[in-house]
Amino acid sequence: MSRNLKSGWTRREALRASAGFAGAAMLPVMPTVVWADDKPAIGTWPAGSEGDTVNVAAAVPLTGSYAVQGADELKGWELAVEHINTGHELMKAIAPKVDKGLLGKQVKLLSADSAAKPNNAVQSEQTFINDNKIVMMTGSTSSAVAVALNKFAQREKILYLAGISGSNDTTGKDCVRYGFRQNFFGQTAAAAIGPVLLKQFGKGKKAAFMTPDYTYGHTVTKSVNDYLTANGGWEMVTNQVSPLGTQDYSQYLTNIANSGAEFLINVNWGRDAVLSTQQAKQFGLLPKMTLVIPYQIPFLAKEVGPDITEGVFAATDFWWTQEDQYPLAKQFVEAFQAKYGYRPEWGAENSYVSFAHWARMVSEAGSFYPPDVIKQYEKGETIPSLLGDVHYRPEDHQCIRPVVIVRGKAKKDMKNDEDFWEVLEVVPGEGLMQKPDEFGCQLGDYT
Repeated sequence: MSRNLKSGWTRREALRASAGFAGAAMLPVMPTVVWADDKPAIGTWPAGSEGDTVNVAAAVPLTGSYAVQGADELKGWELAVEHINTGHELMKAIAPKVDKGLLGKQVKLLSADSAAKPNNAVQSEQTFINDNKIVMMTGSTSSAVAVALNKFAQREKILYLAGISGSNDTTGKDCVRYGFRQNFFGQTAAAAIGPVLLKQFGKGKKAAFMTPDYTYGHTVTKSVNDYLTANGGWEMVTNQVSPLGTQDYSQYLTNIANSGAEFLINVNWGRDAVLSTQQAKQFGLLPKMTLVIPYQIPFLAKEVGPDITEGVFAATDFWWTQEDQYPLAKQFVEAFQAKYGYRPEWGAENSYVSFAHWARMVSEAGSFYPPDVIKQYEKGETIPSLLGDVHYRPEDHQCIRPVVIVRGKAKKDMKNDEDFWEVLEVVPGEGLMQKPDEFGCQLGDYT
């Protein structure tokens, strides 16, 4: 029986109530329960999607150690929203039902600087919920932020799309029903780059790790070390763990210099990766030791220079020269460069694709009602990305997508001032990922 939208009750419920309260002075007062389309209110639904515009919000670092990467991510989201609202051909290739908006509504992107701090990110998103009735959250760059926003999203019942997040925990032990991740992560990076390192350098090597002291760093280091130890007999001779935002790495580099390591595996990220790598060069560790970047940092090569990254192996999500292989990648690179004046790094790529996939799910579900959108993701259907077809795994909401292995070019081989990496291999995602329950994922409830 359909619900009476004015009263919030079915006719049968209204008759029951009338009988129960007959003669009472409060008879005209009706319950305050809000219903729409036969579904109860949840999160910001339906209020957040009642007008001609829906709001989404990014809590992204624009200051601090991860500011450069955060700004690149934000540009990817901005471009995606522009393409949703204009019905751009690239957006329609990924989300065919998008037509100059989403379900007849324009999408507005709000943003705030998280400075890569979980509390800042949560507070910003709470403000956006209260003031703007946002229907979706995004952002991170720091996996500590991603984990915090996962939990917040589940509590508030608002979808959260992780920005850059390399921790296994994001779709592992800290997964939630309301959270989704498009990009690659520690486990997949290790499984993709591990065979390349063993083939190139052989077994029985000694490696020093540099690890940022939070969930991203610890899970990436563990995954890479586990792979190299189990499959190649490599030995971690030291693991130098440093706080986020470290400026002086001399004490860590001294320990590495005295460790007997042949390889320096740097898991640091953002500005921390730039400083630690530059200082390793100044200490004389590079090129004496072979540098490996298991989780490639956008703009690292540009900031440290090709003299350091030449010959360095790295795993990444996307590199712009893949426009020569994938038509959708070419459209993205051209559109991004035309708008922003440089070729996109993988932070922007991840942001754009995440939003495009969300737009597809909403348009296919025909509703912004959160459980409906979630269940559309959970169908696990094959959908386009910039690097071919992908799908989301219903058990942990991780996108099953390829990992790209690159090697740093010598300066003399660069065709332009952004041609830092040579793509060696695009490794299919299906064979790289752990079983859905291996990292302890328990998604939680829809409502």
